[in-house]
Amino acid sequence: MKTFAYRTAVTPADGLEPGAVFLAGGTNLVDLMKLGVATPDVLVDVNKLPLDEIADLPGGGLRIGAGARNSDVAADPRVRRDFPVLSEALLAGASGQLRNVATTGGNLLQRTRCRYFMDASKPCNKHTPGSGCPARDGDHRDLAILGASASCVATHPSDMAVALAALGATVRVDGPAGRRVIPVTGLHRLPGDTPERDTVLEHGELITAVEVPPLPFAHRSTYRKARDRASYAFAVGSVAAALDVHDGVVRDVRLAWGAVAHRPWRAFAAEERLRGRPATRAEFTAAADVELAAAEPLRDNAYKINLLRRMTTAVLERLAEGARR
Repeated sequence: MKTFAYRTAVTPADGLEPGAVFLAGGTNLVDLMKLGVATPDVLVDVNKLPLDEIADLPGGGLRIGAGARNSDVAADPRVRRDFPVLSEALLAGASGQLRNVATTGGNLLQRTRCRYFMDASKPCNKHTPGSGCPARDGDHRDLAILGASASCVATHPSDMAVALAALGATVRVDGPAGRRVIPVTGLHRLPGDTPERDTVLEHGELITAVEVPPLPFAHRSTYRKARDRASYAFAVGSVAAALDVHDGVVRDVRLAWGAVAHRPWRAFAAEERLRGRPATRAEFTAAADVELAAAEPLRDNAYKINLLRRMTTAVLERLAEGARR
């Protein structure tokens, strides 16, 4: 591991010096440092900042501090009651021990688990721009089918971010240029020609909170994750959904997918297709197919198209059945 300096942040501005990165739980960053993939000059520990509160917002929303631990958010009675998709997504991620350490802000800023990115000795445009993307012709079974580019086919690993994308959450950020609010769906970048940039954050910008807006039908929401083993595994596909059905017709819907793109994939086209249509299996499948029409699978990951189609249909059927009870 490269030698680095360590600081304790007193204010968010303490991360401005060149080569500095923020440290919270460290469950991803420290691993990348051990592998030689991340090589910061300075770690700025933000755990002393007052960023761990979970607070009510007017109308029924929640503000979740960036320092709130994943286990605390998942167990919060308001999250479990009003936004079960978020609680389920958090509980589907990592292990209990890691959830006790990992933070809300850090979860959003996880880096991909693509095997070429995680190996500093391999070419990878994300850690060595211009070196190529061996995953395109190599091991890409778990990688992107949507929004990828010739430069990168990595996927974002977070479960929590998929649920937040479906809920229309926003991220509050403090930085050198002041404060700003970014939709979760706009926080992460698609790779294009610059896959080394995961997000739209600038150097020194710190996520301070996530705000989940009120959504009257979010209590009827769920998260489903497909993975290669029953626990402590990253998704090969996931679905976060909330559904509002009245008299057998879809009044409103929120839908997001994980493990299919460089960012949590909000399925806007599928949502638009469903609104005002019967809440039936055929309509749910047709909506998924509308979104999947943009998919560009590689040699070994085309299975994700059928996986996402079937998972989306099953999740929406389950929610629709619950609405009829």
